[in-house]
Amino acid sequence: MIALQALAWIVSDDDRLSRLMSESGIGPAALRDRAGEPEVLGAVLDHLLREDEAVIAFCDAHGLPYAAPLSARALLPGGGSLHWT
Repeated sequence: MIALQALAWIVSDDDRLSRLMSESGIGPAALRDRAGEPEVLGAVLDHLLREDEAVIAFCDAHGLPYAAPLSARALLPGGGSLHWT
């Protein structure tokens, strides 16, 4: 659910959406068609987690604790391999 909320939040801003598509290589049609796939949602959270300011803005907008996106990312494919040290 958090990843879908993050996707909707990113899509609501053209600059954020452009950066997501540029970084991930996914186009608008593929993003729309594959939005519910765990791998795509993981990429969305990876993108969000790159910037503290984005995490803070997203979490504030949704009333979530700041650790929520990282916790959600850990549940998706590839999420267990994140190491921030």
